[in-house]
Amino acid sequence: MRFAHLNPESDQSPELFVERGDRFVAVRDLGESFGSLQDLIEAGPEALSRITSALAELPADAGIASADVSYAPAVLNPPVVLAVGLNYDEHASELALDNDSGPVLFTLFPNSLNGHNGTVELPTRISEEVDYEGELGVVIGRPAKNVTPEEALDYVFGYTAINDITARNVQFAEPQWSRCKSFDGFTPIGPVVVTANEIPDPQALAITTDVNDLRVQDSTTEFMIRTVAELISSISQSLTIMPGTVISTGSPGGAGRSRKPPLYLTDGTVVTVTIEKIGAVTAHCVAV
Repeated sequence: MRFAHLNPESDQSPELFVERGDRFVAVRDLGESFGSLQDLIEAGPEALSRITSALAELPADAGIASADVSYAPAVLNPPVVLAVGLNYDEHASELALDNDSGPVLFTLFPNSLNGHNGTVELPTRISEEVDYEGELGVVIGRPAKNVTPEEALDYVFGYTAINDITARNVQFAEPQWSRCKSFDGFTPIGPVVVTANEIPDPQALAITTDVNDLRVQDSTTEFMIRTVAELISSISQSLTIMPGTVISTGSPGGAGRSRKPPLYLTDGTVVTVTIEKIGAVTAHCVAV
């Protein structure tokens, strides 16, 4: 199944929808009262079963056309967004950073979450070196503590696409990486969260990033240094990964900083991260 938060026409909060073909159906129209994907995840697998059954009983033209929707972040209120740095050799090399010591883990602040086709404000007073990073996002479905790599994927609720936008000058001026990636709107996520049963192997997904009409990243998740299962297992040894937690699993090579000349995001730039079986999340950049 494919879930999204969509913006209403009025001033109300985003609402949880399920995608069916080229249409979206509100979860409330399926007899459920979940306000967000987080609520659905916490309700457990029985809730998914009820939604599947109710959806099958609706007419084919129920809901609203995909072409008419406005997307909010695919994940609205996760317990935390955990980002993994330097999880592809090529990206670590192009930034001249060491990735031998284990997963580089840091958090992204919730104000950074942004939706598909959203606006990303580029804070030119602070940085003129704002970069893109296409990444696979993993959404945890139940508490994970001390899990093995062999069982780790059983703890996944679903997957999404993420653009881990980064102010590079801030990143290299500070010993931690949270602030440089957590400016308002710097984490476009979506357009949907695809449940894990539809992606049995997260290490077999094509991932691309396009800046305007230029393909700047073109890789697959098979080139991760540490697989999704290994990341979940490793993180769970030191902390309980709570349901709804998002793990952004790192970016392949091709970042703007590594290009000659560097390719940073500027006013009017359109960036699209596409992941096989999930879809494309697009950001529209505006200098402020």
